[in-house]
Amino acid sequence: MPSSPSRALVDTGVLRAFLVSSDHWHLECKAVLREAPKPLLTTAAVITELFHFFVGNPHSVKRGWALLTSGAISIASIGNDDLPNLEALMLRYADRPMDFADASLVHVAGREDIATILTIDHDDFETYRLGRNRKFRILPARAGA
Repeated sequence: MPSSPSRALVDTGVLRAFLVSSDHWHLECKAVLREAPKPLLTTAAVITELFHFFVGNPHSVKRGWALLTSGAISIASIGNDDLPNLEALMLRYADRPMDFADASLVHVAGREDIATILTIDHDDFETYRLGRNRKFRILPARAGA
């Protein structure tokens, strides 16, 4: 359990870009992660996606584990009681379509009252809403914005 509450969520793309120096979002993600309040909150679904990108790349796997064990990231729990809400979100945004990792982040954001998300997935997170109509604060800014 973190000693202070997380005030920002982090998505797969930001973590991947931070860990992969050749990613075109690397510098922006490195800067935003440096400034963000710690620990950042994420979900097991996001971590699963992250390590999926690193299959066959032991160096990236090692860097991913170093980040996870550094204390900078905290993994929010998703239990059976949360599943109906995740299903409802995925059905609500079926036209996107919303994947399980995004649904888990939107659900945790609502549950924990966190509106800031570190993501490079601007198109989706500009569409998703907390509650009835509250927008996410997205960092880093969209490229060229």
